[in-house]
Amino acid sequence: MIHGESYKPIIAEAAKMAVGEENIYERVFIFELLKDKNDPNAVAGAVGFGVREPKFYVFKAKAVLLATGGATLLFRPRSTGEAAGRTWYAIFDTGSGYYMGLKAGAMLTQFEHRFIPFRFKDGYGPVG
Repeated sequence: MIHGESYKPIIAEAAKMAVGEENIYERVFIFELLKDKNDPNAVAGAVGFGVREPKFYVFKAKAVLLATGGATLLFRPRSTGEAAGRTWYAIFDTGSGYYMGLKAGAMLTQFEHRFIPFRFKDGYGPVG
């Protein structure tokens, strides 16, 4: 079983070593993708602001990976009681990545799928 509280720091340390700590920006709220002026179908960067200090950021990139998560709270979960507030219904998966991708010209497909947790005796789980 993987526990996020022990797994995430290990992965974060490996990422810092691979990318270089000077190339990591934390606590930056990205709100807009920048289109490439030479290729209307490509994204060339992003803009955002710091959430802990008054700084504005403009990122230029050869490739952009939009990994904001889904939109888990668009639908009310069918789970009840204790399982209704579990972490797989992450409150920060607001769908902002869908918005930014759509605004940048991405084709959004397969939105007929939604997460339904696997159910087993006396509990629910984020698998299945």
